Amino acid sequence: MTGYSRPLLLGYARRDLYLSDRHVDDMKRELGEFGQLEGFLMGSVYVEDPETAPQAFEALVAWVNRYEITAVVLPSLRHLALVGDPAEVRARFDRVTGARIVLHEVTP
Repeated sequence: MTGYSRPLLLGYARRDLYLSDRHVDDMKRELGEFGQLEGFLMGSVYVEDPETAPQAFEALVAWVNRYEITAVVLPSLRHLALVGDPAEVRARFDRVTGARIVLHEVTP
């Protein structure tokens, strides 16, 4: 038996881009399936509520840094818009964490 374990993948998404909790659950499931296909073990998907933004994003960054996560999956870059300009947030995230953002479009 080998000591190989799959790297952990975290997710991030905006709650307000989904119609219902069922749609959010479907999105989480799709991101998890994507992660598994790409060789990751899916961890938490941080869901940002517009009323408390950027709490979920800040928690995500803390986890990525603390546990040396190498990748985070988002349904699209527009999910970063609650935090700031998506391109700038992505660049800052890359710089601060060293992790890459992977996009996997999920149909709402």
